[in-house]
Amino acid sequence: MGVQSAMGRALVLLLGLALIGVWAQQSGPRPPFTIGVSNGFIGSEWRVQMLDDMRVVNEAYKQQGLTRDLVIQSANVDVAGQINQIRNLVLRRVNGIIINPNSQSGLNAAIRDAVRAGVRVVSVDQEVSAPEAINVTIDQKEWAKISMRWLAETLGGKGNIVIINGIAGHPANEARYEGVKEVLAQYPGIQVLNVSNADWDQAKGQEVMSRLIASYPNIDGVWSQDGMAEGALRALLAANLPRLPVMAGEARAGYLRLWAEAKRRYPDFKSFGVCNPPGVGASGLKVMVRLLQGKTLKAGVLQGPFKNTIYVPIPCQVSDATLGEALRQIQGKPDTYVLDGIITDEQADAYFR
Repeated sequence: MGVQSAMGRALVLLLGLALIGVWAQQSGPRPPFTIGVSNGFIGSEWRVQMLDDMRVVNEAYKQQGLTRDLVIQSANVDVAGQINQIRNLVLRRVNGIIINPNSQSGLNAAIRDAVRAGVRVVSVDQEVSAPEAINVTIDQKEWAKISMRWLAETLGGKGNIVIINGIAGHPANEARYEGVKEVLAQYPGIQVLNVSNADWDQAKGQEVMSRLIASYPNIDGVWSQDGMAEGALRALLAANLPRLPVMAGEARAGYLRLWAEAKRRYPDFKSFGVCNPPGVGASGLKVMVRLLQGKTLKAGVLQGPFKNTIYVPIPCQVSDATLGEALRQIQGKPDTYVLDGIITDEQADAYFR
């Protein structure tokens, strides 16, 4: 009787373990996955291209039976508004949320609540400090350092420059400006005459640059973030200056075409652009799908100040030497098009075990 009881208890235990194993396999979401997108800023064509890239990649996943239509919440909102976007997506019972964040830390509580509700969260384009989230972005600080180093070296380490930043307080803007300041610390011969914000808006970039030209007649160099450099260059050309300052610009079609025009008028004009790929949103989508499939990131993949970031490659740089090739790449594209890059499936797989 004792032996039978022991065997019975063992059988019950084995059955229980088997049920636990089945439950563990079934506890995660199963495809097709529903993925939400929270985009809190629509004042930039870059964001439009980002969302378009995400839709294209998601369409391929839909054909494989891996995802449904993206649930996109996109509007100009403050941090509180983006928190509401995230909460709304959780209520829509999405399996994952991809966020382009308006704040580095202001969304942390909403991200934590989403993850506790069983929703995976990936932040793209900019890093958030929430430990529950995984960031998928280029290294924004390094992005800025590349062009600032070029500007400093092209000026021979000395001269007067102006800086046109994006939205003050925005995570990407702050990371970029930190990179700029780190480079400038190595070049004491460069004097910064003025630092202004033009909110990643071409019209504001032109307005700010016009004001700077009027205030500072001795500008040797301009460092501008993307989304504003075309406006700044238009202001410089409209001023009919005897010479143009050296300019760190952008890898956007409109700027590249204006760069070529500027060189026809000013053959000695020098410029440079670093690609900031809108495809980072689609790269984040590729990472999200693999996370929802239950795949685990390799040790050492997560980097950055918060140790929760996958840095995807900066896909290209444009110099005077490569401007012709860049112009060929943008043939037939609108001026708002940005030279782009999305990680391949092989690159995405390489982040995981």
